[in-house]
Amino acid sequence: MAEDSGLERTEEASPQRLEKAREEGDVPRSRELSTCLVLLAAGGGLYALGGSLSHRLGVTLTSGLAFERAAAFDANFLTSKILAMILDVMIAFAPIALLFIVAAVGSPLLIGGWMFSAKAFQPKFERLDPINGLGNIVSARAGVELVKAILKTILIGSIAWIVVNKQKEAIFGLALESFDRGPQHLGSMLGFSFLAIVAGLVIIAAIDAPYQMWEYAQKLKMTREEVVQESKEANGNPQIKAKIRQQQREMARRRMMAEVPTADVVVTNPTHFSVALKYSEGNGAPRVVAKGADAVAAKIRELAKEHNVPILEAPPLARALYKHTELGDQIPEALYAAVAEVLAYVFQLRTFKTSGGVRPVEPNNVEVPKELDPLNKVNEVEV
Repeated sequence: MAEDSGLERTEEASPQRLEKAREEGDVPRSRELSTCLVLLAAGGGLYALGGSLSHRLGVTLTSGLAFERAAAFDANFLTSKILAMILDVMIAFAPIALLFIVAAVGSPLLIGGWMFSAKAFQPKFERLDPINGLGNIVSARAGVELVKAILKTILIGSIAWIVVNKQKEAIFGLALESFDRGPQHLGSMLGFSFLAIVAGLVIIAAIDAPYQMWEYAQKLKMTREEVVQESKEANGNPQIKAKIRQQQREMARRRMMAEVPTADVVVTNPTHFSVALKYSEGNGAPRVVAKGADAVAAKIRELAKEHNVPILEAPPLARALYKHTELGDQIPEALYAAVAEVLAYVFQLRTFKTSGGVRPVEPNNVEVPKELDPLNKVNEVEV
């Protein structure tokens, strides 16, 4: 049961899956919505411009048929006359054609958006498989499309019958109207009838567009296994990432340990913390070149002993440096006095070892501001 549930597509499509589908040319589309908008644009243009369009076409037809008898035998004249009539017809229909084009180009923006994918043009030979083709014919999607087609035919047919029946007397009355009035009335009637019939498509589009969005979302749903696998591909396998982080920490630790032999002093807690400091004249305040707690602190002290780096026990200073600095940081200004006391002792000790003289006294009570010592803060909280 657990394995079966893992194969169920219960998870919403991830952004990566949606983007991949879009790259392959798979986006939600509603043909009913596009058809509705295109026909509404054409019908609106026909309704608004139908009268003037009919009048202009009548004038064009009249002028095209009015010529002298001798011109009928002139091939050049007839050719130019026909071309002129075609140009007039194209100009007359240009506004409606422009609306038609704008609606056709703009309709994809409402659902799916504009999209061009070269993958959509690549041949897919599996579509030639007759078994798959038969499966598509008897699929649930094909059944839905069949029901839609039947309902659309019934709805549009009913609206068309009502509209035509309602204007029956006006249609027969066109024969009694004048030549100037008749074409304009006819154009208006055609535009109104067209819009009324296309209005039925609005109902179909209002149902089809949400259904296509829902079906698209269902089609791209993912199983839990797919979500996990995609997460691994996108963000990397968690186990591998943990291994990489561990290796990075090891490399950083090795680089840090390599700095210990170059330090001027190692300040300790004496057992819990160790912080290695290095001062380079002309480079500002002393820097922290290594720090660690417990096992790492012990390793820092071991390396310091191997390379004769002075080790000084100053618990408050060690705690403050460990808490308030990072590797490579200069020491905080509030610790300048304490660190200066430590470095003064280190440099005096270095001079004593090389030139002799009086051995410097090791500082045993290096003070740091109370607000920088984590131990003082813990005591304040307990009180």
